[in-house]
Amino acid sequence: MTMQKPFAITLDVGSSLANHTGSWRNARPVYVSRMPPCNHQCPAGENIQAWLFQAEGGHYEQAWRVLVEDNPFPAVMGRVCYHSCESACNRGNIDAAVGINSVERFLGDQAIDKHWRFAPPASKTGKKVLVVGAGPSGLSAAYQLARLGHEVTVHEAGPLPGGMMRFGIPKYRLPRAVLDAEVRRITDLGVQIHYNSHVSDVMESKLQGGFDAVFLAVGAHIARRAYIPAADSAKVLDAVSVLRSMEGSEQPMLGRRVVVVGGGNTALDVARTAKRLGATEAIIVYRRNREKMPAHDFEVEEALQEGVMIKWLSTIKQAGATSLTVEKMELDDKGFPQPTGEFETLEADSLVLALGQDVDLSLIDGVPDLVVQDGVVQVDAHMMTGHAGLFAGGDMVPADRNVTVAIGHGKKAARHIDAWLRATQYVPAQKHEIATFDKLNPWYYSDAPKTLQPVLDMARRTSSFDEVQGGLDESNALFEARRCLSCGNCFECDNCYGVCPDNAVIKHGPGRGFDFNYDYCKGCGVCVAECPSGAIRMEAESI
Repeated sequence: MTMQKPFAITLDVGSSLANHTGSWRNARPVYVSRMPPCNHQCPAGENIQAWLFQAEGGHYEQAWRVLVEDNPFPAVMGRVCYHSCESACNRGNIDAAVGINSVERFLGDQAIDKHWRFAPPASKTGKKVLVVGAGPSGLSAAYQLARLGHEVTVHEAGPLPGGMMRFGIPKYRLPRAVLDAEVRRITDLGVQIHYNSHVSDVMESKLQGGFDAVFLAVGAHIARRAYIPAADSAKVLDAVSVLRSMEGSEQPMLGRRVVVVGGGNTALDVARTAKRLGATEAIIVYRRNREKMPAHDFEVEEALQEGVMIKWLSTIKQAGATSLTVEKMELDDKGFPQPTGEFETLEADSLVLALGQDVDLSLIDGVPDLVVQDGVVQVDAHMMTGHAGLFAGGDMVPADRNVTVAIGHGKKAARHIDAWLRATQYVPAQKHEIATFDKLNPWYYSDAPKTLQPVLDMARRTSSFDEVQGGLDESNALFEARRCLSCGNCFECDNCYGVCPDNAVIKHGPGRGFDFNYDYCKGCGVCVAECPSGAIRMEAESI
């Protein structure tokens, strides 16, 4: 009988058979960095999750420094931003969105109280940039350009900085000391602002000043008018003039009964201002219903709480010395208001029109290759107009008109201006996929109700211009920051390390994250299922 040799296999270290359990996988786990929905939603492009991470550790100055990489006005924005980031926050699917805006305000106020300053640029480029307009967009661009080493000069037609932050937002929403402190930090960086300096011809100003590039950031300060038959003695004002006059030494004389026409936030601001000036009646007349009103819901609620009345589905037909004729409207099947022929009379000492604003574009008359359409300047993806070296943003270009969008425009334009001055091209980093709620494991998060900010008592709200909304104290701000779910990004909770049945997770230590040892990982996917923040995904193995 012939004896056979025992069956044997010689393992090649380089073969797949030497990879332990890894050879049995059809998919492997991979650590990923997804885009938090709050970051994605922010018009100013703030890295919200990053500064919340620093804040929840109590590192407030570091959190502030991360925040101001993108936005030099955290104390302002913590008061006036409409915080669309919170509407996108995944935490809202558990209990309530993280109070991002309130933490931002806390950090901004901390910076003012503790006199934190911006770091100066590492070097100077020798390039000069003219910024026209010291509003949110212009100041944001000036700040970013100064940080990049350029010499920046701002020409502002008005007597003070801030643009619509100062002349369009009442003091009860934005105290002027807060605005001044954050502007001062920008000028301390070396930005020069020339006040009462109206630019009538931008190309002439560019040539005379020897500027290498220009950023146009003129705000929408021209009030739109509507034809309303009015008696000679009728007092008809525009909302922009009323709010602007609040910055002067003499307050506007509106009378005891004030009617405001319009449905935006500016109309609400004027009506609330009128109440603070002593009006016994402040009535908003709006031709559509509340669902169609462009003003934000919380602003409407605050106005109603303060005694402002709103006449829906109404329009002004005629203005007299002491009264107004109002026609009732109804919405057609397409949602457009139509006259009904029904009239009523409102007693009124003054009528204020809040029908929107336009931009004065006379400074760009005759500029070659520059295109204006529908009252705004057309720009390319780099925020540059058709004329080389001439950039624009804020109210001057097609976009939503609010402070956050304007600040984002300034940052974006500054990056492209810098690249243009260096004869290069700014290429933004590729955006990752958004960390939607379905990618998270909310089982690990217990209910933690959102911290509400304190509100001024009603008597003082309607009799003074004291700030209505209060800020969080340190303990509340810390609590609120810790409600962040860190959507899409690892915060080193050690879950993957603890649940892996094969010890395939390599822990590198605090701040250095994790890796997988694929020689031991069998691709079970437990780490993905148990990751709270959705920072791991399974990828198919290549054959």
